[in-house]
Amino acid sequence: MRDIEVDVPDIAGWRRERMPQIPEGHSFEIVADWVCEILSKSTESKDREIEMPIYAKYDVAYAWLLDPRSRILEAYALDDGVWRTIGCFSDDDQVSIAPFEETVIDLSVLWEDGR
Repeated sequence: MRDIEVDVPDIAGWRRERMPQIPEGHSFEIVADWVCEILSKSTESKDREIEMPIYAKYDVAYAWLLDPRSRILEAYALDDGVWRTIGCFSDDDQVSIAPFEETVIDLSVLWEDGR
């Protein structure tokens, strides 16, 4: 029996050339190219201290940490096994962030109305 380390991000994405079709079933064996974790009081330390190192270990190229409480998006790129900060964005910023550089994302649509 092989030892399998399983981690399921809140949101994940794959480049089409790496996953041209969605596999049948509920588990994917292809490591994601991008992951996004939605931070909460109960998950933030696990997302930062446990899951981010797992994603680095398996060469996930990009990771975003989205904190709806603070209205902040932190974006990271993996560089020689170490997370490098791409940027920290907030409130109603209009952003084009790797791996979605060709798209402008209006962060205001991610947050609830008000604070």
